[in-house]
Amino acid sequence: MHPDLAARARLAALDVARSLGLEAHEVLDLHDSNRLTVRLLPCDLVARIGPIELGGAQAEVDRALRLLEAGAPVGPLDPRIPPQVHVREDMEITLWTYCPPMPRPELPPAEYAEALMRLHAVMRSAHLQAPPLSDRVGSALALVEDPARTPRLSGPDRELLRSSLHDLGASISRRGAPQPLHGEPHPGNLLDTPGGPLFIDLETVVSGPVEFDLAHAPAQVANHYPGVDTALLADCRALSLALATTWRWDREDTLPDGERLSAEWLHQLRQGEV
Repeated sequence: MHPDLAARARLAALDVARSLGLEAHEVLDLHDSNRLTVRLLPCDLVARIGPIELGGAQAEVDRALRLLEAGAPVGPLDPRIPPQVHVREDMEITLWTYCPPMPRPELPPAEYAEALMRLHAVMRSAHLQAPPLSDRVGSALALVEDPARTPRLSGPDRELLRSSLHDLGASISRRGAPQPLHGEPHPGNLLDTPGGPLFIDLETVVSGPVEFDLAHAPAQVANHYPGVDTALLADCRALSLALATTWRWDREDTLPDGERLSAEWLHQLRQGEV
């Protein structure tokens, strides 16, 4: 999120919390991407803030409510507040429970895999509606095909991303058994809490093979997930890298260090180092 927009987003989150009768004076940034995620103190809740035109906030709340009711390991909405989207000018704000982390450097791969299996099982039983993975690939291809939105992308790099997205997307869509997925269950979207691992950021939900979710997790996690198609997993890892690389070339992308990352990831795609 651009700095000027982020400054307004923090003020909007404070205003929403105060309007609900909560004490909020301090804002701590937790994650900054297309949405800004912050911790509000001393009421100690988490606010996710994004521009209205981005959309997706209501869908994320609806998915969280359905999955929480079904017992999925996902981050909870704050119980002090009605589960809804709050609007301030051109901002959408949702409020969530702050979950303190476990005092350990990382979640063991076996626990990571077990949490992901539980999430997948609940998503299946809850019949969660999810757009197909092909929609995400199509959005990335549209970005690659539009030089006005990706002006810094050179011809050879543009062709590399175009062919990677098209070929991998088509191949993966013909294989595996599609089911609702988190979509981006990387370590940044998994809270290691005393009550167990909890997945957050449910706006990325898609339908596809479980290998696509495993492609976002640390490599060792797949060793603890039964029935993995290793060839499909390799292709899903390459596709997830192509997708992430494409987003970094968007002229509106504000991920810190995004330009350096995009250059590194293009090199990895070209060399097959996935």
